[in-house]
Amino acid sequence: MKRIYDWDAKFQHRNYTAADLLACKGKTILTQTTANSSEEAAAARDAGLDLIMGNAINTAAVRQGAPDMFFTAAIPLPDYPTETDVLKAAFAAMKDGADSVYTARGPHIVEILAKEEIPVMCHLGLVPRRSTWNGGLRAIGRDADEAMTLLQKFRDMENAGAFSVEAEVIMAEVMTEISKRTSLLTSSLGSGSGGDIIYLFQNDICGEQPESPRHAQAFGNIYALQEEIKKERRRALKAFHDAAKSGAFPTAKTTPHMQAEAHEAFLERLAKL
Repeated sequence: MKRIYDWDAKFQHRNYTAADLLACKGKTILTQTTANSSEEAAAARDAGLDLIMGNAINTAAVRQGAPDMFFTAAIPLPDYPTETDVLKAAFAAMKDGADSVYTARGPHIVEILAKEEIPVMCHLGLVPRRSTWNGGLRAIGRDADEAMTLLQKFRDMENAGAFSVEAEVIMAEVMTEISKRTSLLTSSLGSGSGGDIIYLFQNDICGEQPESPRHAQAFGNIYALQEEIKKERRRALKAFHDAAKSGAFPTAKTTPHMQAEAHEAFLERLAKL
């Protein structure tokens, strides 16, 4: 654990610093998942993952669950439209305990954040909210021209001051070669094993929906458990309804009764009314 001084002027411990992560590039494969609640953060910490990432508005809750994990606070693209909005959100997240900030915006926004010495994670490859420019949701880097265009985007983000990148659904061969040629710490989301970090959303890892996206794999089946909980909830509610209607509930065990003397005294007083 490293001791740091956070943006709220408090000493904290972290499993990694930004400098540590950059030193890992090309040497150590790290793992990353999402966390947007105290429970999700604690689960990731208990499972031994290296890094977590979540919505900036959830930073304080995440810190409660994982006080010492390197956390990247995401500033959602449509929620903070102006440069001032982004900067305010970034400062608030860092004050709440974030270690870096993620943005899907362009190099000009990355540069604004980087000038404040905030470690910035950018987003390249498939950026789902901008998928209309790619003809839909698809992998990026299908041919040499597209791969070279992507490489230039990596360089643009380097020049803007980003220190890491969420590299989403990039052809594996392209990801491998670009990762060798960029100073950015590459977090591979559906882009093969050629990045510096292997990243999956926690809901995909835990199987919280009926089917996983093509780029993901479920390592659990929380969805099935949730469906069982739904069934059990309805079964229990119906059983309560039926028992109450039939007189089977309340039972002697669940019903408080007066002592005989107290009951008799109560009845005597009622009779005098």
